[in-house]
Amino acid sequence: MDLSTIMNIILKGKKSLYLLFLLILISGQQVLSKEIISPYGLQCEHLVNPIGIDALEPRLSWMLSDSRQDARQTAYRVTVGTDSLALLQQKEIIWNSGKINSSASLIFYKGNELKQFTKYFWQVEVWDKDGKPASVIKTASFETGMVKMSNWKGTWISDRNDINALAAPYFRKVFRVGKKIKSARAYIAAAGLYELYLNGKKVGNHRLDPMYTRFDRRNLYVSYDVTANLQHGENAVGVLLGNGWYNHQSLAVWNFDKAPWRARPAFCLDLRITYENGDVEVVTSDQRWKTHSGPIIFNSIYTAEHYDARLAQPGWNTVSFEDSKWSGVILRATPSKNIVSQAMHPIRNVETIAAVSMKRFNDTTYVFDLGRNIAGVTQLQVKGENGTVIQIKHGERLYADGRLDLSNIDVYHRPADKKDPFQTDIFILSGNGLEEFMPKFNYKGFQYVEVISSKPVQLSKKSITGYFMHSDVPATGKISSSNPLIDRLWWATNNSYLSNLFGYPTDCPQREKNGWTGDGHFAVETGLYNFDGITIYEKWLADHRDEQQPNGVLPDIIPTGGWGYGTANGTDWTSTIAIIPWNIYLFYGDTKLLADSYDPIKSYVNYVEQISPNGLTTWGRGDWVPVKSSSPLEYTSSVYYYVDASILAKAAKIFGKKADSEYYTLLAEKIKKAINDKYLDRSAAIYGTGLQTELSMALQWGIVPEELKAKVASNLAKKVAADGMHLDVGVLGAKAILNALSDNGQAETAYKLAAQDTYPSWGWWIVNGATTLYENWNIKAERDISLNHMMFGEIGGWFFKGLGGIKVDEQYPGFKNVRLEPNFVTGLSHFEASHDGPFGTIVSAWKRKGKAVIYDVTIPANSKATIRFPVAEGEFVYEGGKRISPVYELDAGKYQFEIK
Repeated sequence: MDLSTIMNIILKGKKSLYLLFLLILISGQQVLSKEIISPYGLQCEHLVNPIGIDALEPRLSWMLSDSRQDARQTAYRVTVGTDSLALLQQKEIIWNSGKINSSASLIFYKGNELKQFTKYFWQVEVWDKDGKPASVIKTASFETGMVKMSNWKGTWISDRNDINALAAPYFRKVFRVGKKIKSARAYIAAAGLYELYLNGKKVGNHRLDPMYTRFDRRNLYVSYDVTANLQHGENAVGVLLGNGWYNHQSLAVWNFDKAPWRARPAFCLDLRITYENGDVEVVTSDQRWKTHSGPIIFNSIYTAEHYDARLAQPGWNTVSFEDSKWSGVILRATPSKNIVSQAMHPIRNVETIAAVSMKRFNDTTYVFDLGRNIAGVTQLQVKGENGTVIQIKHGERLYADGRLDLSNIDVYHRPADKKDPFQTDIFILSGNGLEEFMPKFNYKGFQYVEVISSKPVQLSKKSITGYFMHSDVPATGKISSSNPLIDRLWWATNNSYLSNLFGYPTDCPQREKNGWTGDGHFAVETGLYNFDGITIYEKWLADHRDEQQPNGVLPDIIPTGGWGYGTANGTDWTSTIAIIPWNIYLFYGDTKLLADSYDPIKSYVNYVEQISPNGLTTWGRGDWVPVKSSSPLEYTSSVYYYVDASILAKAAKIFGKKADSEYYTLLAEKIKKAINDKYLDRSAAIYGTGLQTELSMALQWGIVPEELKAKVASNLAKKVAADGMHLDVGVLGAKAILNALSDNGQAETAYKLAAQDTYPSWGWWIVNGATTLYENWNIKAERDISLNHMMFGEIGGWFFKGLGGIKVDEQYPGFKNVRLEPNFVTGLSHFEASHDGPFGTIVSAWKRKGKAVIYDVTIPANSKATIRFPVAEGEFVYEGGKRISPVYELDAGKYQFEIK
C-alpha cells in the first residue's frame, strides 16, 4: 500500500482503531526501511486502471521496484475484490491466487466469472529474493463493460438521410437526474466516427473514435466515466457523427466508396447512472432523440472537412436549446453482431506545434511552415466578412515560388468534381468576430499550410496551429549518441512511426492512410523498442482475423473494403499474421495474441504450402522501391514463407501442439533447403547474384548454413563497399541489411551505412531537411515519393540492437533474460540506449575513455542478462578491476565494465 491509498481511505472516513493502527504500522515501515520494495506499474490488459473491459480472463501485470543487486521476485499473491477497503483487510475477496512461488508478473485472472459494469480492485503482494514480503502492497483497478452483446439496452439510431447526404448529423436528447449520483458511465458504439457531449462539453479527449474496423464483422465501443459531467435535474446529451471509413464519399483507387458495409453513420448509446441508493437508470439511444444537420457540411477521413459557420447552432448540446425544428430519428439494425470494447490507447492531439514562419503573398494568400512533417490537423483563427470562403490546403512540399505543391501526394484521389479538393479544409465565415476552426473527423499529412480566402483577411504566424495526432502510445525507448545525424534519424523515424499509427499502422498519413501489411511488419521492432504498442497491434491482428478468407488468404491492406485480394498479396507483405504476434510475444512475454493468431497462421501457411508444394513460392510483391537492383521474387517470397513456417513451428511447441510442431519444423527445413539448393552458391558463399538484398535476407532470417554465415556476411560487407558504402536495397533489404551485418561480425559496415549522408541513404534524407522518413531513396523521384512513410523504418529498431545491443531472448521472452550484444563502432565516441520493458528500464551505454571503452548496464529487477562483449584480439573485459569472460551472465542491478 502506498501513502496516497492510505490518505484516500482516511478521507473516506474509515477510521476504525484497528485500521488506523494498521495504516500507521505500514507507514512506519516505509519510513524506517532502507529499501522500499514493492510492486509498481500495475496494468490490466496492458492499460492503467481501464474501464470497459470485456475480457473474461483479463491479464494482470506489474513490475518490481527493488534496486538491490540480484533483485528478484520469488513469489506473488494477487487478490481481487469489489471493495478496496475490504480488500485491504482481506475480506470479500472474489479471487485469491494464493501465494505462488514464481517470478511471473503477467498472469490471467482465474477467479469466478466477472460481472458486467463492475469495478474490481486488485492487489499485488510480492516476496523478494530473500523470501521476505515486500514492504508495500499495491492496489489498482479495472472495470468491466458490456462483456456481452445482450447487455446493451440502447437501439442503433441515425437520421433519415442516405449515403449521399453530405452534412454531418447532430443528435440530442434531454433527460432528468432526480437522485444523488454515485457513478455514471457512457458506453457508445458508432458506425463511422462520433463526438459525445454532455451538457455542452465534449466527453473525453479522444480523436477519431471509434477505431477503424471491418464494420460488418466487428465494431468497437468506447467507455467513459461521466460522473462529473452530469448534474442534478435536467441534462442534455449530444452526439455528432462523422463518416470515417464507414461512409466513404470521396473517390479513390481503393474503392472504399464501394465497401460492403457502407451506410449512413449510426450509433448506439447506453448512459448508465448508478445512484447512491443503489438504483440504476440507463439513458439510451432510442426513438425519442432528435436530429438535425449543422455547420459540418462535408467530412471525409481521406480528404478533408468543410465547415459553414453560418449554419452553427450554438448550444445544440445543452438543456436550454430550442429544438422544435429538429426532426425525429430512425432506428437501424446493428452493423455487426460483434460489438466489443475498444481497450487500447486512443488517438489524441498529442503535440501542439506552432508555425515557424508565414509568407504573405497577398491579402488572400498565405503559406505557413510548421518546421516539421506531421500527421494531424490545423486550427485556424481568423476574422472576416460573412460568407468569406477559406481554403486551408495541407502538403509536404513547396514549389520554387513558395506556393504549396501537392503533386507528390494527390495521386490516387479520383474526385468526380472540384467540390472535394485533396487535403483541403474549407471554412466559410459567419462574420462574427474572431472565428476558429479545426476539423473533427479528418487528419492529414503535412508540413506546409496554404490559406486562400475569397475575400481579404489579415493573418499572422499565430493564426495557424498544428496538432500532431496519433495513437497516444507511451514512449518506451530512447537513444543518444555522439553523432547528431544518428540522433536526428532516430527522432525522424519515430515521427514517421507515430504519424502512421491511427488505431492501426498505416503506410502514409496523406496519400493513402491504408493499413499496408508489409509496412506494418517491416516497422514492428522499431515500434516496440520505442513505444508501448501492444494494444494497437492486438486490435490490428483482430482486423486480420476479420479479413482472412476461409482458405487462409489475407489482403494487402487491412482493414479493406474489398481491395487487396490480388496476386501480389503474398508472404513478403501479409506475413504480418505471423511476424507481429511473434514479436509481441518476444517483447512482452505475453502469449495471448500468438494464441489468438495460431489457427490463422496455420491456415495461412497451409495455403502457401498448397500453392507452392516444392517449397518455393512466387506469391508476393518483391523488394519494393529498390535503389537500382531487383532481387528474384521467388527468392524473397520464399524467405518469408520460411519465416512463417518457422514461427508456426515455434508457436506449436509453446502451446504443446506436438504434431504441429514436428510437421511445421520439417516444412520449414524443406523450404530452407529448397532456397539454398536453388539460390546458394556454397563455394562462393553467395546467394543469387550477390545483391545486397539477397545476401541480407538470407542472414537476417536464418537461411544461411551456420558454417557459411561469416563468409556470406563478409561478402555482404564487400558488396556494400563496392557500392560505395551506400544502400542498394528496397523495403525487404532495408529490413534486413543492418541486422545481417551487425549480427554477423560486420558492425563497422552496418554503422557506416546507417550514418551515411550521401545518396542513397537514410542520412541523405536528413541532411536534405527531412523530419520524417521518405518513401523513396531518390528525393526527386517522379512517383512513390511520400515524405512520411514507415516502410524503410527498421533502422529505428536497429539502433537499439546493432549499437546498444539490447535484444530479446526467444527462450526467455519479454526481456526476462536480456541479450546484450553491443557494438563499440569506431565512428562513435559514445552511445546510449534504454528500453522500458515488462520488468523495467534496461540501459546499455558505452563511451570511449582513451583506448578503453567504459560500458554501463542496468538490468531491471526480476530479470537477468547475458552479455557478449565485442572484444578484438588482445582486448579483455574487466569489472571492478577483475578480468571476466567476454560472455558474462548478469543478475538484476547496475554494472560498469571496462574493455581494453
